[in-house]
Amino acid sequence: MRASSLFVLTLSAMALISAPGAEARRVSANVQKLYDTLAESSESYRAGVVLLRKGESGAGRETIRKASAQMLDAARRCGDTRGCDGSRFLAAYDALVQQGADLAAGGEGFAAAESGIGGSAEHSGVLGAMPEAGRSVTLLKGRDLRELIELNEPVKAAMAEWLTWMRPSLITTWENYQQMRFLMWPEYEKAGLPEALLFGILAKESNGRVHAVSSAGAAGPMQFMPATGARFGLGWRDGFDTRYDPQLAARASVLYFNERFAELNNDLEFAVAAYNGGEGRALRLKRASGDKDFWDPAVYAQLPPETRDYVPYVLAAAWLFLHPEDYGLEFPKVDGAATVIKLSAPASIYQLSICLGGARGGYFRSLRNLNARYEPHALIPSGTELRVPVAVPPLYQASCLSGPRADAAIALMAASKPTVPATATRPPSKPSVAARGYRVKPGDTLNSISRRHGCAGAEPLARANGLRSPYVIRTGQQLKLIGCG
Repeated sequence: MRASSLFVLTLSAMALISAPGAEARRVSANVQKLYDTLAESSESYRAGVVLLRKGESGAGRETIRKASAQMLDAARRCGDTRGCDGSRFLAAYDALVQQGADLAAGGEGFAAAESGIGGSAEHSGVLGAMPEAGRSVTLLKGRDLRELIELNEPVKAAMAEWLTWMRPSLITTWENYQQMRFLMWPEYEKAGLPEALLFGILAKESNGRVHAVSSAGAAGPMQFMPATGARFGLGWRDGFDTRYDPQLAARASVLYFNERFAELNNDLEFAVAAYNGGEGRALRLKRASGDKDFWDPAVYAQLPPETRDYVPYVLAAAWLFLHPEDYGLEFPKVDGAATVIKLSAPASIYQLSICLGGARGGYFRSLRNLNARYEPHALIPSGTELRVPVAVPPLYQASCLSGPRADAAIALMAASKPTVPATATRPPSKPSVAARGYRVKPGDTLNSISRRHGCAGAEPLARANGLRSPYVIRTGQQLKLIGCG
C-alpha cells in the first residue's frame, strides 16, 4: 500500500494500545523527536497536495509518497517508544486525507444521490445509503485502471470462466458486496484506490461472504492470514476476530496494497500477485525481472501455479465490474441502504432469517455479513442493535415478534438443535481420566470446535491449549478438549 495510507495500519493498532492521558505525561526527547518528524512530514504532504492542485502531478505524487513514508516510519517507531501517543499520528493522517480527498482520484464516479429514500439519514434512520457506482472514472494512483489491465490471453481466459461456469459466483459476489458497500468502498475511495480492484479481490477471495475461511487459515471477506492481519490492525478484540469485519478488512487491504504499490513502483499485477503468493516472493521477482513486465514468460513462469491463476481472475473480475454491458453481463439491482433495528426479543440470525422470509436467498447472508460478530445460531439478547437492510424493520415488526411465522421460526430453531439420540444398548460411558483430544479439520475455527464439543468458549479453549492471540490453528493440529462436554 502507498505509505500515505499505509501508516494507518500501524496507527490502527497503536491507537488500541495508546494509554489515555498521554498528553499529561512529560514528553521525552525521543518522543518529541517523533512528534517533530510528524509535523515535518505533514507539511511535506500538504506541499504535495498543493503541487497536485497546480497540475504538477508527478512531483506532487512523489512528494506525497516521500512524506507518507516518513510519517509511516515515525508512526512505527512511536508504537515502540514508551510515552508516544499514537493517536496524534492517526489524527494527522485523517486531516491529511480530508485535505487531499478531492484530489485522490479514487472514485468510481458516483452519480448524484437520488431522493425518495425516506428523507435524510438523521430522520429516516438510514445507516448507509450510497449512490450507485458509475463505472467511468477508474484511477489507480493517477493512472486509468482500464489502461493498466492488459487484456491478454490469461485475463481473457479468466474472463471466459467468470462469464460461464463461474458466473453465479460473480453475481453472488456483486449482491453480497452491494449490501456491504457502504462499509467497504469508502476505505478504498479515501485512499484513492479503484472500486474495481476491491470487487476483483472480493470475488476471488470470498464471493463477498464475510465468514469465509480457507483451509490454510485465511479468514474474512478479504481473506487475511492471522499474522498478516495483525500487521494491519486485525485480530481478536473482545472475543471477536476483526478479520471478519468488512470495514476493517477493507481498510487493512488498502493498507496492504498501498504498501505493495510503494515497494513495487505501482505495478498492479505484482501487487495482486503479492496479495496471493506473498510479498517477499513478489518483491524478489520484481527486482530480478529488470525491464521485463509481469506477463513476460520468463517472469510469469516463476510464480506458483495458484498465483498464475489468481492474478488473471482478479483482473478479469475487475474488468467485468467496469464493463459488464460489453459482455452481456447484467448485475442485479440491489438496494444497499442499511439501517439499525433494536431487538425487542432475543433471537438468532437463523431465527430472524426464517421469520423475515424474502425471495431467493432471503436475508440470511446480508444479516450475517452486516453483523459479523454474531454466530448465526447464537441467541442475541433483547435490546441489541443490529445492522439490517432498510426493508427489514417493517418485516421484523410484522412477522418476527408475534404471529404464525414468528412461532414457526422459534419452533424450527428449537427442532434444529443437535441432540444425542437415545441408545439403550450402549453401556454408560466411563468418566474420562484425561482430556479428550481433537484433530483440527479444514475450515475449523476455535469457535466452531468449542460449539460442537460443548466447551466454555473459544478463549478458554485457546488458553487450555497454550494458544496466544490471534489463536491460530492449523489443519491436523491436535487440541485438548479441556472443560468441554
